[in-house]
Amino acid sequence: MSFYINNTNQNRPGPINSNSLNGICEKVLVEATKIFDSCVSRSTETGVILNLTGFNPENPALPLTFVSAETQIGSEVVTSDVVVDRIENNPNYANVSMNITIPVTVTYRDANGVLGTASSSVLVSKCSMLFVPQPALTPVNIRAQAVFSSNSGVYTADNTFTVTACIQIIIKVTSDVDLLLPSFGYPVIPPCQACESTNNACPGIENLPLYPTATR
Repeated sequence: MSFYINNTNQNRPGPINSNSLNGICEKVLVEATKIFDSCVSRSTETGVILNLTGFNPENPALPLTFVSAETQIGSEVVTSDVVVDRIENNPNYANVSMNITIPVTVTYRDANGVLGTASSSVLVSKCSMLFVPQPALTPVNIRAQAVFSSNSGVYTADNTFTVTACIQIIIKVTSDVDLLLPSFGYPVIPPCQACESTNNACPGIENLPLYPTATR
C-alpha cells in the first residue's frame, strides 16, 4: 500500500473530487520557494564543441568514436553574469540575461573498441523577458535548469567532439519565502506492504505519533 496504491483514505494527496473547502482545518505557515515567473526554450544546435576531461578509463586509445552525450540526472547547471535590466515603462518586467554552464557526460569508444566516458560542459547565453518583483529584504534569485542530449557527433581534434545537440533550458525567477496556506492537516501514511515484518516490536517508539502536535 502507498498513497496511491490500494488506498481509499480521503486524507491523502491527490485529486479533489468534492467541494475543495471541505476538510480544510487550519492555516499553515510553510517555508517554500515561490516561483514568480518561468519560461522554457528548446533548440537544436549544430557545431557544439565538447572538450573532454576526466576520462574513465584513463588514457583511451585515439581516435575516439562518438556514442552519445547528455546531462546526468541530478546534475546542476551553473548560472553566471546574471543581469536584470528592468524595462523603463513597465518596471515589474525585465530583460534577464545570463550565462548557463551545462555539465555533460560523453560516452565514446576508443580505437580499441573500449567503451568509456568523459566529462565536458557547454556554455549557453540566454536573454529572456520575465516578471521580476521589486527588491525586498528577501532576495530574488534567477535560476536555471537544463537538459543536453546528443547522439550525433564526430571526433574533430585531440580530446574534442563536435556534435549536434538538443538543448532545453528552463529559467525561473524565485524567492525563498514564508507562505500561509490552507491545509487539510496531516496525511494518513499507509504501511509499506513489502517492508512489513512479523516482528512489530519497536521499543521506545511504538507509542509516538507520526507528526508533532500542538494545542493552543
